[in-house]
Amino acid sequence: MLARQLIRASPFASLATLGADGFPLASLISVATGPDGAPLLLVSRLSGHTGNLLARPRLSLLFARPGKGDPLAHPRISVAGEAEALDRDSAAGEQARRRFLARQPKAQLYVDFPDFLLVRVAIRSASLNGGFGKAYELTAEDLLTQLDEAEALVAAEAEILAHMNEDHADAVGLYATAVAGCAAGPWRMLSLDPDGFEIGAQGALARIAFPARVTTPEAARIALIGLARAARSAQGAA
Repeated sequence: MLARQLIRASPFASLATLGADGFPLASLISVATGPDGAPLLLVSRLSGHTGNLLARPRLSLLFARPGKGDPLAHPRISVAGEAEALDRDSAAGEQARRRFLARQPKAQLYVDFPDFLLVRVAIRSASLNGGFGKAYELTAEDLLTQLDEAEALVAAEAEILAHMNEDHADAVGLYATAVAGCAAGPWRMLSLDPDGFEIGAQGALARIAFPARVTTPEAARIALIGLARAARSAQGAA
């Protein structure tokens, strides 16, 4: 689905918050996503938008896919929601930290500074513009990946990623070139969820969907093997 893809595959977004004077403040921020697709932010208390979020949690995020020509001809989605600060020592906080750093490794330099906060965005609604004449109003249910019955997969994510990156780097590279159509490079698997997974290399990102929803580590293994075989076949036929 285009809306989910825009959110999942965007490393940056425009953030709009409400100031004490009633005027909106727009900022450019780095983003990641949780297993369910909810946006994750890392913000500093020294920033004006963080003070706004702590006082007035309502926000909007604009995700856009760049391209040649008229920027308004390319897909974008505006997401409305509320900021939820995460306890760093909680399971949710630790998961958010790991997923954010996988997407934004340079944040390792400051992620643990005491003035930085990890924030999850609770999506309320969204407006998708897929191009001229393609506008849709969406709900949180339209955007989020259901994690029901996928607890084992979410718990095993870090182990699966380590296994793929350490033992099957060749397959990850094939996912990038033969499935996602990206240039060759030191690709690594960054995150995984029931709908698909994310890979990255030197700042480039790609999102690859599973052929069907997976909810267990074994189902993910079978899906990854299937994608690798398909990638090798495509490479051989090229």
